[in-house]
Amino acid sequence: MRIGILGAGSIGSTLARKLAAAGHEVKVANSRGPETIEADLLASGATAVEASTVVQDVEVLITSIPLSVMPALEPLIANLPADAIVIDTSNYYPARDGQVQALEEGQVESLWIVEQIGRPVAKAWNAILSGTLEIKGTPAGDPVRLAIPVAADTDTARETAMALVEDTGFDAVDAGSLADSWRQQPGAPAYCTELTLQHLPAALAAAEKDLLPERRDKAMAIISKRAEAGESLNFDDLVAINRATYT
Repeated sequence: MRIGILGAGSIGSTLARKLAAAGHEVKVANSRGPETIEADLLASGATAVEASTVVQDVEVLITSIPLSVMPALEPLIANLPADAIVIDTSNYYPARDGQVQALEEGQVESLWIVEQIGRPVAKAWNAILSGTLEIKGTPAGDPVRLAIPVAADTDTARETAMALVEDTGFDAVDAGSLADSWRQQPGAPAYCTELTLQHLPAALAAAEKDLLPERRDKAMAIISKRAEAGESLNFDDLVAINRATYT
């Protein structure tokens, strides 16, 4: 597939490498220009481009940028082909993104993003740590292969996003509609807890929406306190904190 990736941070860059290695035609852009994109990101065949051209002639656009930046994307998204699918990976963290009143009042993050950019999205790769995405993908059929939830409102978007998740080395789990995608937001049992296909559906079902913000903030407070104490936390440590806090 022809894929554009907007954002070259830890998730966006890993997706660029993995999807290009899987045989997709991938171009990637950031806000600072193609000359700032590191060469190792392009080693598996992705191409660095300007943000203005990352939306041109693509079948899929993956947005991997802070949620706070999403409202500014509408003019760029307007140039996306009408039949292109948008897959968003972002999450809401008030300490980083600033408080968004609608989200504070309980609006589902993905539905808020749809309103901001004026296009439907699928939600994928938001509920996985960048380190997990980078090093823990395994071939299909591996009994301990980790799973990633995918939410979307159309069969085409859902099937496309799920197929691309599989191409990155993880089992894709149908997490329902965008209205249900709060089940994979920060604070939910399915969020960054490294579950397999056997266990992820139950974690999605167990989510309690009213508890998500408190649990999200509690996990962040634990991480911050341990970091301030001089601990060097790795991704396994973060998964352990999430599992203890979100369930």
